[in-house]
Amino acid sequence: MSEKPDVSEVTNFDKSKLKKIETQEKNPLPSKEIEQEKAAEKS
Repeated sequence: MSEKPDVSEVTNFDKSKLKKIETQEKNPLPSKEIEQEKAAEKS
């Protein structure tokens, strides 16, 4: 049961084939400014 997976291919992996991308956040958290505006509206 404690058989480990074959990772020999990982050592041969060529990182140069990967594309360099920039991550883009789909649902960014609201900024502090928005939180302050909401608090001001409630009071």
